[in-house]
Amino acid sequence: MLDAASKALFHGLAQIPTLQRLASRYGMAAATGFARRFIAGESITEATAAVADLPPKGLDLTLDYLGESVSTAEAAAAAAVDYVRIIDAIVASGIERNISLKLTQLGLDVDRATAVDNMRRILEPADRHGFFVRIDMENSPYTEATLGILETLWQQGHRQIGTVIQSCLKRSEIDVRQLNALGVRVRLVKGAYREPKNLAYQKKSEVDAAFIDLMRRLLDEGTYPAIATHDPVMIDETKAYARSKGYANDRFEFQMLFGIRRDLQMQLVSEGYRMRVYVPFGKQWYPYFMRRLGERPANVAFVLRGILGDKT
Repeated sequence: MLDAASKALFHGLAQIPTLQRLASRYGMAAATGFARRFIAGESITEATAAVADLPPKGLDLTLDYLGESVSTAEAAAAAAVDYVRIIDAIVASGIERNISLKLTQLGLDVDRATAVDNMRRILEPADRHGFFVRIDMENSPYTEATLGILETLWQQGHRQIGTVIQSCLKRSEIDVRQLNALGVRVRLVKGAYREPKNLAYQKKSEVDAAFIDLMRRLLDEGTYPAIATHDPVMIDETKAYARSKGYANDRFEFQMLFGIRRDLQMQLVSEGYRMRVYVPFGKQWYPYFMRRLGERPANVAFVLRGILGDKT
């Protein structure tokens, strides 16, 4: 694990405009660009091409158009228009109709009404074309608002939507109970954000224990939950619990990030489990990529090898 200072360093690098410009110029410049393993391209055309080989391998997918923390209503509306165009492109391409998005990309920092209005603009064509839309969870200041907006949309009849719960947050057990009662599909993650002690568990052992407890509750009471982790221990715990309860493999699915633990992804498919790949794309890939580096040491090593190889 990277320590807090190292994570903070990568998050800081993600905010430097000069580095963002250089990364955009060189990181995606060619098929060998250093981010290509983790990012499916900058456009929806590149993304649909990059994921074409996933379904033949037995892998499901969800596309995430990168962008967050939008500060104006105009930029949020533009992001909603982009998502409508992405929906049309996905329909035309014939790939799986499943997308993920963040509410701060749609104006949650402007006000709640802006985010709700933009979500409705996206859900109208998404519902018409049979999409599933996952509302990603951001850090704890947005948890209550995100769940509130999801419930509002749910009560208005948008039932092909889901959200994400982070096991690091102490409130998550109550949130999972409420989402299970509604019938909302939940993606369970450990959580990548640095959170205050009064709101979140700080020890890995505590986060893992909460993850296992929430996983069991989701498998027992939830609606087709997604267990999103690259941790083999958490994966084995999930498989063992499902077997102990006699649950079929299609009662839930595993999820992992594009380009990470591809060997484990294929192993799960070979064992008969459903495996979905979270596929990010878009021009705002650099901040996302730097956060990924801050979360997993193996990713740092991979990128360094790639950069050094290019220089030689």
